[in-house]
Amino acid sequence: MADAVERPNGQNVEEDAVVLDAKGLRALAHPVRVQLVGLLRKYGPSTATRLAERLGVNSGTASYHLRQLGAAGFVEEDTERGNARERWWRSVHRTTWFNDPELAEREPEAALAYQQSIAAIYTLRTQQTLNGLQTMPRAWRNAFDMSDWALRLTPEEAATLYRELTDVIARYRRDAPETAASAPEGAERVAVITQILPELDAPAESSLPSGPQEEEGSPTS
Repeated sequence: MADAVERPNGQNVEEDAVVLDAKGLRALAHPVRVQLVGLLRKYGPSTATRLAERLGVNSGTASYHLRQLGAAGFVEEDTERGNARERWWRSVHRTTWFNDPELAEREPEAALAYQQSIAAIYTLRTQQTLNGLQTMPRAWRNAFDMSDWALRLTPEEAATLYRELTDVIARYRRDAPETAASAPEGAERVAVITQILPELDAPAESSLPSGPQEEEGSPTS
């Protein structure tokens, strides 16, 4: 739902992206607001009533959060669609960047709330895909993947890995409601979620017991 990307310092920011400052971070420190922005980016302009139906909340709640997002500059009224009885909203940006460690230190509660909202949305996306996997065409079932690799890196190597991954992703077609019609036949929206998760509490090799070890429940030869 939400296109959120945390970038290392020094990378160029796309013209249609917003870099979170303190005000923006506090405005997005609510899961409903993160989801509202994500829905507008994914499906295009909509009303509070329609967005509320998608999120399973009442229209008054959606309307309140849309107004807060509007005040913070994340969404705006779509005056070409709206009328006296119905207000339409659209997203101002396509992506969100949060790449300021000092800001996260100054606003720890807002930063944590925002990042937890993003993590929850990623989990929901994965579960929704799994729920519909068996009814997907075989070609898309074959393209589906959930993988993880355990690496031992320095912080500098991890930052390089991230830049290399984003360079690869940038070579592919971005999705937006206004460009969907011009995509090749058979093209569908694909969510590529990258997570670089430092596991600083993992024991180093030198601290592991020596000799063969047997995990509970694992087969042995």
